Amino acid sequence: MTAEFEPVIGLEIHVELATRRKMFCGCPNTYGKEPNTVVCPVCMGHPGTLPVPNEEAVARAVQLGLALGAEIHPFSLFFRKNYFYPDLPKGYQITQYSASILTGGSLQGVRIERANLEEETAKSYHTETGDVLLDYNRAGIPLLEIVTHPDIRSPEQARAFLEELRLLLIYLGISECDMEKGQLRVDANISVRPVGSGSFGTKVEIKNLNSFRSVEHALRYEWERQAALISSGGTVEQETRLWDEFQKETRPMRSKEEAEDYRYFMEPDLPPLQLSRTWLEEQRAHLPELPEQRRKRYREVYHLSDKVLEALIADPAYGRYFEQLAEGLSRPELAGNWVAVHVLRVLKAEHLSMEDFPLSPDQLRPLLRMIEEERISHSAAQEVFEEMLRTGRDAASIVEERGLEQVSSDASLLPVVRAVLDAHPEIVEKYRRGKTGVLGVLIGAVMKETRGRANPQKVRELLMRELETS
Repeated sequence: MTAEFEPVIGLEIHVELATRRKMFCGCPNTYGKEPNTVVCPVCMGHPGTLPVPNEEAVARAVQLGLALGAEIHPFSLFFRKNYFYPDLPKGYQITQYSASILTGGSLQGVRIERANLEEETAKSYHTETGDVLLDYNRAGIPLLEIVTHPDIRSPEQARAFLEELRLLLIYLGISECDMEKGQLRVDANISVRPVGSGSFGTKVEIKNLNSFRSVEHALRYEWERQAALISSGGTVEQETRLWDEFQKETRPMRSKEEAEDYRYFMEPDLPPLQLSRTWLEEQRAHLPELPEQRRKRYREVYHLSDKVLEALIADPAYGRYFEQLAEGLSRPELAGNWVAVHVLRVLKAEHLSMEDFPLSPDQLRPLLRMIEEERISHSAAQEVFEEMLRTGRDAASIVEERGLEQVSSDASLLPVVRAVLDAHPEIVEKYRRGKTGVLGVLIGAVMKETRGRANPQKVRELLMRELETS
């Protein structure tokens, strides 16, 4: 049924900014402190207090705008968004409404409509007895609300866009984007229309999306639900729905609010936010290398496969480790493979960050040099790697102690090769009758005789030479 209808999707993303202080007061921007201990009269909304904008938060927003190719507005305004809820101490939220700090720009072909600076609400905890507990430590933390145009046409595209946006935010140092901590939250708007139609359907907002997988699954469910409803003669109502992660379905939450419901008006305690050209250029100068720029450089300089490339791009720290490891190696792609496969495997299994990985690039590099020089095989290198992780010892001493150095000389290997050929006359005969695939059996026999220390390529060369000359 969904084949007859296409979804039209737009996203609203809320990002907690990684600043030292909250948005409008001097309280530290921290996570995990005792409830209600990181508060002050300003972020608690006490009468007579005055907000002061956080320049660091403004800089974070501008840097994202520059990375997206957005228009940065030197003049923007703050508004009061009025609604009552226990997690909103003042009874209103300071945000931007009709004069955003940035508009336009795009990422992966998805246009950005606007991005607004605003403040976070408190955190609600629902107990088993039905009580609601509030932690106001989060109240006032700087937020950036990013709103896209309805340019997304599939749940998979929505997920890919969000993954790339998260990566960009991390590279810029704007946010850690830990969704489990609420540092990145997504609301999705979706309508459906007949394939080929230019009109929009009735929009439904989906909340409670706490992972990119949930975004993808919720959008697919809602696409199917709306398509089935229209096909059966029903109509889609504009509303806000919640995604139920356990039941894998959306369910009604409330009718969709409109702007007039919030009674927006200009924040009387804050003057217009004005950014000088000099200050904006300073922010441009601070931009780091962005994910797409790094992809291009890694392809051109290191010639990495797409799979290895994406693994290294996934975290700026992975790329830094790889580049340090690759210094001085004749085959930098070997460093890329080892980081993408072996190092990241350890990080995932042990739940470590790159900064906590026990082997520095300088410690690991000698092991990769031995592989380059064909002094040890790849299987032996993995054995050495595991021992280095356990003990912290250097690669050379482990190779020497265990006798793992690869045998490559003709003088050492030729007697073994000839002995294997003599011991397997039937396989030699098959090879000479054109069944060249049996060469692998002979190579395996030589490797077994040398306890895996023989250079496989050298063994292959000697076997072929002996088979062709004898």
